[in-house]
Amino acid sequence: MDLEKAIMEKAVAYRDYTAANLSELVKLKSLSCEEGAVMAELKRQMEEAGFDDVRIDPLGNVIGRIGSGKKVLAIDAHMDTVDVGNLDNWDFPPFCGDVKDGYVFGRGTVDQEGGAAAFVTAGRILKELNFDKDLTVYFVGSVMEEDCDGLCWKYIIEEDDIKPDFVISTEPTNLNIYRGHRGRMEIHVTFRGISSHGSAPERGRNAIYAASRAALEIEKLNERLAVDEFLGKGSITISEIVSGSPSLCAVADYARLHLDRRLTWGETKESAVAEIEALVKDMDAVVEVLNYSEQAYTGLTYSMEKYYPTWKIAADHPAVVVGVKTYEALFQAAPKVDKWTFSTNGVAINGMYGIPCIGFGPGNEVLAHAPNEKIPIEDLVKASAFYALYAYNI
Repeated sequence: MDLEKAIMEKAVAYRDYTAANLSELVKLKSLSCEEGAVMAELKRQMEEAGFDDVRIDPLGNVIGRIGSGKKVLAIDAHMDTVDVGNLDNWDFPPFCGDVKDGYVFGRGTVDQEGGAAAFVTAGRILKELNFDKDLTVYFVGSVMEEDCDGLCWKYIIEEDDIKPDFVISTEPTNLNIYRGHRGRMEIHVTFRGISSHGSAPERGRNAIYAASRAALEIEKLNERLAVDEFLGKGSITISEIVSGSPSLCAVADYARLHLDRRLTWGETKESAVAEIEALVKDMDAVVEVLNYSEQAYTGLTYSMEKYYPTWKIAADHPAVVVGVKTYEALFQAAPKVDKWTFSTNGVAINGMYGIPCIGFGPGNEVLAHAPNEKIPIEDLVKASAFYALYAYNI
């Protein structure tokens, strides 16, 4: 029996097992910094599947290992989810984990605990096939991605001292192969004014007016940002404006814009900051890139600047070529090779550390952060097979 057929048959045989594992993960609400329960369950599932070693690092990432070769492959799935939003928009309880009609239902099925359930099955398949390649495979359930993408991998690389040769992100790709996405950064622009009584505004300097003028210029800036043939256009939007004054009968002496900046290829933190500084140079304003510093569920506080670099790897990179070969061998079709719209842990894996990274994940990214999130069980089966065969092929 050839390897591809053996792997696919096992993935199909474990269809219900994979779906049931995902159901158990979904039932455990796991917002960023609150992933303790879901991490304990993922660890249990890895141990049950026969992984060689499973541990939880000080930040709370679950790291399972199979093999002990010199070359290292890591497969990543972040285990935190966003909240559910307005419950009136849901047709079922968000944490039900129901398995029916060919789907698993609930928050996190697509984004992105489905990837973890699939790689647990992939690990079980590798163990049953007596995987003996000169390769170490780490299966990583990572934390805090929704709050700060890449923070978990910054910790894994710098503190756990794990630096893979290749990484697969299991973020949803609709079973396509992805090789990059735009970067992003979060920027505050703070405007200082001078308060005066609201009955005599001419005596003061209104910070809201300055912020408003800047906002209109930022709207224009969005239209002229750079475009990359593969990643598309850079973008900028204002996601929040706040202001302050001594009273509601006074001129505002403070205003702040929160900017969501998406960076295409060739755009950098420095170039993005310089663009904003040029727009507000005569407005008594300060431009700053924000910093993330929060306590993980383990109690450890870890920090990172909220600059998430743009990344992409070439279509003919070995990591992509092996992905295409793996897909074609399993499914007898050519995969679509594309990119994510949103941001992932790839900003650290490849953007900061230059580690070759591809995306292959079950589920459709349009359901990420959306109500009525659900994932086809068939996607979980195919992803399980892909991860197992990729380990052999890489």
